[in-house]
Amino acid sequence: MTRHIYALLLGSALMAASAGTPNAARLESDERTALHVLNRITFGPRPGDVTRVQQMGVERFIDEQLHAERIPDAGVAGRLDGFETLGLSSREIAQRYEIPALQARRERQKQAADKPAAPPSPQQMAMDPERQRANLPLLELSQQRVVRAVYSDRQLEEVLTDFWFNHFNVDSRKGPARYMLTEYVRDAIRPHVLGRFRDLLGATAKSPAMLFYLDNWMSADPNGPHVDRARPGAGALGARLRQRRAQAGQSDMPQPRPGQQTARSRPTGLNENYGRELLELHTLGVDGGYTQKDVTEVARAFTGWSIQTPRLGGGYRFAPALHDDGEKRVLGHVIKAGGGERDGEEVLDIVSRHPSTARFVSTKLARRFVSDTPPQTLVDRMAATFLKTDGDLRAVMTLLLTSPEFLSPEADRVKVKNPFEFVVSSLRATGAEVRNAVPVVRAIAQLGMPLYQCQPPTGYKDTAETWVNTGALVNRMNVASSIASGNMPGVQLSNPPKPDAVVGGVLSETTRHTIAKATTNEQALALALGSPEFQRR
Repeated sequence: MTRHIYALLLGSALMAASAGTPNAARLESDERTALHVLNRITFGPRPGDVTRVQQMGVERFIDEQLHAERIPDAGVAGRLDGFETLGLSSREIAQRYEIPALQARRERQKQAADKPAAPPSPQQMAMDPERQRANLPLLELSQQRVVRAVYSDRQLEEVLTDFWFNHFNVDSRKGPARYMLTEYVRDAIRPHVLGRFRDLLGATAKSPAMLFYLDNWMSADPNGPHVDRARPGAGALGARLRQRRAQAGQSDMPQPRPGQQTARSRPTGLNENYGRELLELHTLGVDGGYTQKDVTEVARAFTGWSIQTPRLGGGYRFAPALHDDGEKRVLGHVIKAGGGERDGEEVLDIVSRHPSTARFVSTKLARRFVSDTPPQTLVDRMAATFLKTDGDLRAVMTLLLTSPEFLSPEADRVKVKNPFEFVVSSLRATGAEVRNAVPVVRAIAQLGMPLYQCQPPTGYKDTAETWVNTGALVNRMNVASSIASGNMPGVQLSNPPKPDAVVGGVLSETTRHTIAKATTNEQALALALGSPEFQRR
């Protein structure tokens, strides 16, 4: 849709509200509404944000955030200038950081074999310069996530990038995924968060990070390998050459270069991991109406979707020799034989337009922005918009952010912040200056949410019971104290705000009484950040 159409969509939502229909709410710009919107579509208000949004109008602020391309963000770009890996491809990261570390480790192992010595301690391993350099891309990726969340004016884009990465989760601790994630977040996730769901789905499906994480790069037709006519040596001439080599006792398999897969790791059969997660977690949902037969058929369709030399940071490639080119039946749709790479694309077309996908995606978005148990009426309207617009995520978000359910007082501060949201919102609320984001990244990890290190493909949960327990709240209080006192390394607090300004809105008598007991402004500020009201958004 064009900018003009979105303006009409927002305007028609307001007209519908005035006519008494449930499609949208009147967008008032009172203090409560402005604070609520800031708590939901940003990582929390900064000093002066509530007044600014009131003055410009909540409607205009939401529309502006829905069109991030209109918002100049030069300030955050300047803060990212010092990072050296954020613009690199996976291949460049592998060549500059990963492979030298592997070579250094092999050299040490060789020397140790020649001259046996005590194995290095964990402290010595952590201080190893090559290891530290190999970890730099992931560390910089984590730092930029904090910097963008704290400082970017394109806050909805940052919130949605966080949401969609979690939806299409990849664990950095699985092999070479750690140096594939920079490209994955930058090129597969971020550009599509307000675009079409089908484009986002396709970008993740072909990302080497996802292909490796869910093992699809190894998935092959068990009845293969088939002739890959695009490769040298395919066909009858290639067969005669291989026969002559075999008669001469020569191997037809070239020796792998460092970083290439060996014969032991060569694809040997069908792997259903991606097919299952595509249906269960990425599109239809666990109750979306698919069967185990559908999982197998989807996995067959994606055979041959692989990676060119993953250990060297190679990109996506389709390998016809690994592909099952037979007929497939997915969710009642027949995929004709002989489609090759197109089989996987056809599956993505089918699942991205499925009603169960519309409901599943709409439910997750409503859970993130409204409540842990979002109203079914809202989910139904979002799903209808998803289907009507062919998965236009901006249209779905427009309906969501102008709905009466999103703007209602009942939705105010019913969502518990996860550790990332809590730490970032604390930094924004206090106006803190982040000079070094590494300690912030570590603080988030200590609260139980290490960035890019969630092992299950489900990602981190977005409901209160995951994050609310006595130990977690004590740890949050410790982080709040370190920020309020100016003792968090790398973070400077020059002009601490008043505690009530940090929390905003109506405070309970218990919270007011507790804060009033503080003997210093630092203590009062820490108590405000640790209060039940600030733990929620």
